[in-house]
This record gives sequence, C-alpha cells and structure tokens, in this order.
Amino acid sequence: MKGVILAGGTGSRLYPLTKVTNKHLLPIYDKPMIYYPIETLISAGIKDIMIVSGRGHAGHFLELLGSGADHGVHFTYEIQEKAGGIAQALSLSEDFVDGDRITVILGDNIFQDNIKKDVVNFNSGAKIFLKEVPDAHRFGVAELKGEKVIGIEEKPKEPKTNFAVTGIYIYDSDVFDAIKTLKPSGRGELEITDVNNYYINKGEMEYGVLKGFWSDAGTFESLLRASILVQQHASIINSQNEIDKSVNM
Repeated sequence: MKGVILAGGTGSRLYPLTKVTNKHLLPIYDKPMIYYPIETLISAGIKDIMIVSGRGHAGHFLELLGSGADHGVHFTYEIQEKAGGIAQALSLSEDFVDGDRITVILGDNIFQDNIKKDVVNFNSGAKIFLKEVPDAHRFGVAELKGEKVIGIEEKPKEPKTNFAVTGIYIYDSDVFDAIKTLKPSGRGELEITDVNNYYINKGEMEYGVLKGFWSDAGTFESLLRASILVQQHASIINSQNEIDKSVNM
C-alpha cells in the first residue's frame, strides 16, 4: 500500500497567513499541519509516501520533511503545476503507485481515528470514510442504502443524509483509469467526487464511519477548530498517562 498526501492549492482563504508559505505548513496546535496526515498514514502501516504540492512553496516541504528519515518513512515529491482539482493532483502519482493500492489523504484534514484495519483488509475497489455532521450541506454527502453507498452529491442544498465524505480514501490502481474518464466540472477541475461515483456506479465502493473527531483546516475558523480539537485530545491523553503513572507507583 502506497500513501499520497495532496497538499496543493493556493490557500487563498487563509491569506495573509499563506502569503509566504503553503497552508499545509501552518501550525495545528504544536505541529505543522502536514504532520497530521503523515501520522495518519504511518499509524496505518504505510511508509512509502508521496506529497503532491503546488509550485509556490514546494521547497518548504523538502526543507521541513527531507527524505522522511526523521519519521521512519520514505518521501517522494511531485509538483502540481496549476490548479486542476483533487483528482488531477492524484493522477500525478500514477508512476509512484505503480499498480499498487493507494491511501489518499487531503493535507488539510485532521483525523483522530486509526484506519490500519481498513488498510490491511482492503483488497480492491474503493473505500471512503464518512462522518456524521450537523452542516452536511458544506461537504460531499453520501446517500446510503443499507450497507451500500448509492451516490455522493457535492454540497447539496438539501442533503439526503448527514454523512459527509471526509478527505481520506483508499483505492485500487484502477483509480487512474477512472480519472482518465473524467471531464472538468463547472469550475474547470477534475473532482474527486466524480472518481468516487465512478466506483459507486461499478458497485465497488465500501465505506466506514469515523468515531473520533475530524476537521479540515482550510479557513480561519476550521484552522482554529482543528487546533482546539487536537489540544483537547492531547490533554485527555496526558491526563490519562498521569493517572496510569500514579496507579503504577
């Protein structure tokens, strides 16, 4: 299983914080944002990771992360020359993936859940991860029927469910064939929702529901929210560790 972190985009919603660096290098509590998707992949047992970024500040990723030795992994880097959508950015990893399976994570998504079991048990097709949210109209929304996903609608005015599609996906190597069939959306980009609907239409889409917190970090409000969630989780872990120490003394 290979891992790909999509960390492109201009970060225009976070200007002027992004005037001199990529948004994925901004801090979430006590770490650069990019560390969190890296840790999600590492905790799933993935150690061969490609980072796809835009041209503007690509060297900053290399300066921060290097070869990956500090994290016990191997990093490969790719440049998305211009904005073309998430699916177009993913297409740049085809040679890197080289027929393997792939876990893809958006670089501004912060997850508490460990998906190692999902990665280990994945064979073919695709798998998305859903989170029940109160404001589903802001996201791609999954329509469910029993144990199946029967469709995904992007930012619907009247969502059919409250289950948002989060920014982590597992695909087999057919994902690159799927991307080649796509046409640009109204905003001129290749959409990851269209990739997921490709698998849904083939009857090859699975889903999981996240139990822990999830947040993106692409706006000032969500950047703050993600930091607070991480800080609160760290405080709980630290408190539990202190209790364990006192019990074992």
